[in-house]
Amino acid sequence: MPRMPAPPPFEPARERLIAAMTDALRRRGLHGIGLTELLQAAQAPKGVLYHHFPGGKTALAVAAIDTVVERMSDGLDRLLQATPDPLDALRLWMSRATGRLSESGFEVGCPLATVALESTPADQALRDALARAFARIRERIAQGLRGAGMPAPRAEGIAALVVAAYEGGLLQARVAHSTEPLDRIADTLLALLAAPESPAPPKEPLP
Repeated sequence: MPRMPAPPPFEPARERLIAAMTDALRRRGLHGIGLTELLQAAQAPKGVLYHHFPGGKTALAVAAIDTVVERMSDGLDRLLQATPDPLDALRLWMSRATGRLSESGFEVGCPLATVALESTPADQALRDALARAFARIRERIAQGLRGAGMPAPRAEGIAALVVAAYEGGLLQARVAHSTEPLDRIADTLLALLAAPESPAPPKEPLP
């Protein structure tokens, strides 16, 4: 099993812990790493973990999820602000995700889907954090689409579809060791969204 890269030792302990947990979630999921190995990767003693995260490993995972979604949201904001067409921005967003996955040897995926798949009804704090994360990403995408003139209900529906395609495509690409699944999903989905809407059929006259 490959060793997790250690965060830079000059970072504050809290940031080292979050970085180590984020990397673990991307590579192996929450239950794929033990607390001892996590602390070794973060170069932090157990007392420091509980000082910053009294809820232990679960609280640290929630902080890592919040950090990941903050970075994802910021990246989406920058793309949507810099790209006139939001669909082009979303294409670039997906392309960058496949690039990161490929560069890692298909080892480092999105931690949100990984943790969601292994969570149980007892993991309420994790589920709440994931629900907030997905909702925030959907809202960022919907906001960009609304800013381009798309009606709010359609923008929100498309945002939900894009997030589902993105997460599902990354999972398929990771297990296939190929970017082809997400590339195909992105190309097909965005081509469909770029197509003009068909006019609604005329209503039948009332008898």
